[in-house]
Amino acid sequence: MTDPSDTAHPLITKVLVAKPPIAELIGFTIEAMADGRAVGTMETGPQHFNPMGTLHGGILCDLADAAMGMAFASTLTPDEGFTSINLSINFFRPVWRSRLHAEARVTNRGKNVGYVECEETDQDGKRIAKADSTCFILRGEARGREQSPRQKRRE
Repeated sequence: MTDPSDTAHPLITKVLVAKPPIAELIGFTIEAMADGRAVGTMETGPQHFNPMGTLHGGILCDLADAAMGMAFASTLTPDEGFTSINLSINFFRPVWRSRLHAEARVTNRGKNVGYVECEETDQDGKRIAKADSTCFILRGEARGREQSPRQKRRE
């Protein structure tokens, strides 16, 4: 599914070359991304637990968000960018130590807005959570994600 060719969006190429900082911090990998689909995986452990001793829900959100973002990025032209304008997740069962699998797919891609869904399962294929996201397509100067002049002045 991963397409490292010259036709891939620059964001996909960037992720293929080096893990994003959030992926390093949390420990997930986006293993495949092309044609409006992406797959992310991670091994959970005690470093991901909440005070109750189960996986913190934010970890599931991060993995789903990354998979959905890469799925959506695979639909963009090189002169487009995007930002998420909504993220929702439903949790179905608690998780302790597990090998998580997040499969995201773009279910609607319009000219300016897209909708992505992600199902997260454990190593046994049991559904853990389902997430969805609405993405807004950025064009022109708005597509860049560099710091604004105001942010640069603060440094």
